Amino acid sequence: MSAPMKVGAVVITMGNRPEELRALLDSIAKQDGDPVEVVVVGNGSPVPDVTEFSTHVRTVEVPENLGIPGGRNVGIEAFGPSGRDVDVLMFLDDDGLLAQHDTARLCREAFAADPELGIVSFRIADPDTGVTQRRHVPRLRAADPMRSSRVTTFLGGANAVRTQVLAEVGALPDAFFYAHEETDLAWRALDAGWMIDYRSDMVLHHPTTAPSRHAVYHRMVARNRVWLARRNLPAPLVPVYLGVWLLLTLVRRPSRSALKAWFGGFREGWTTSCGPRRPMKWRTVWRLTRLGRPPVI
Repeated sequence: MSAPMKVGAVVITMGNRPEELRALLDSIAKQDGDPVEVVVVGNGSPVPDVTEFSTHVRTVEVPENLGIPGGRNVGIEAFGPSGRDVDVLMFLDDDGLLAQHDTARLCREAFAADPELGIVSFRIADPDTGVTQRRHVPRLRAADPMRSSRVTTFLGGANAVRTQVLAEVGALPDAFFYAHEETDLAWRALDAGWMIDYRSDMVLHHPTTAPSRHAVYHRMVARNRVWLARRNLPAPLVPVYLGVWLLLTLVRRPSRSALKAWFGGFREGWTTSCGPRRPMKWRTVWRLTRLGRPPVI
């Protein structure tokens, strides 16, 4: 029999949620099976005291805030190039909590059973109400969060990635800083032949929040949407994809200040470097379409 897959975890923190971080680490320590090795990245701030978990927790502090993808990439490299010291890496928000003790075991079983599976997206549920927000179900048909399925993207702070995917297609795009970095990695993984699953039985408890709470939300969302399209889509689909999202943004009727920030980011996305362009194959476009989300929305 082959040895069980090695599972690690990356947690980035700004140092401002020490109690939540310790609760998360405690939930990781209680996972069934072999211990999960954890790297906590202090993203431009010191890591709170986690010495009680020192046996299986390492800390890395970087002098400046590298953003969400940059901080997670530091955590990946702490497990060796592309995370090769482990088979699977979980990425967890520092104010989340693994609701069950079997999540790491379920990850091992899922990746071992399906050699094409590259990424698993967990279900996020409010710890008090148990409700999963619609935006946390990574598919268009999101009415039933308890239905597991193949999907085309994943949730950044509640997921597991086979490290072979990172070695093959690269890590998260540092320059995105915040927003859409998961979809960028997801599209590259799908283009390389990997699959992504949403699993309702793998649960991260996380307080219900609105993404717009971040001051940079509207600008980053718009800028990175343009970068995402410019980097990954075949040329004929770029204006279609961005045109659809422009219309959706207007239909949602954001405030005047939010719309101004959005258009500023949209313009920035066209006038600044998006990084290397590697348009997906047309067969990947068809695969995304068959999975229920063609890359025009």
